[in-house]
Amino acid sequence: MTIRQTLQYIPDGVGLVLAPTKTINSERRIALPGSCVDVLTEHRRRHEGERQAIGALWPETGLVFTTRRGGMINPADVSRDFKALLQRAGLRTIRFHDLRHSCASFPLDQGVDLVVIEELLGHAHSSITADTYAHVRLRLRRGAIERMGDALDDPPET
Repeated sequence: MTIRQTLQYIPDGVGLVLAPTKTINSERRIALPGSCVDVLTEHRRRHEGERQAIGALWPETGLVFTTRRGGMINPADVSRDFKALLQRAGLRTIRFHDLRHSCASFPLDQGVDLVVIEELLGHAHSSITADTYAHVRLRLRRGAIERMGDALDDPPET
């Protein structure tokens, strides 16, 4: 998937607009797991059907996710719908943006290098990633110390 632009809300009657990404690093290609590619391929097929049904009225934005008529989706609507989904599933309420943090925390937990995560998130500097996810790194350090202590307490047989 390629990130080329960002959606911004401009007040005073302007509304939603497509704008350049914040930084050069924000414009990037993201590799996706096969299961995500499968879901997006199916989504594209449905999306194409909606586009054909609307015809010439469909705005050509290049967006992956749009309203049923091809318009930009208001982030407030996404947040509202996400909150409702969490409630129906009996899950605790989190912000939609918190999913981005999960996408950084999971690879950190798996030992993925901070520079790789920085590139995935489009951070300009690894210090931003390091500072934002310091709590995860602290938890990983504690786990590493505990494993080292376990190994010292119960060394393998030779």
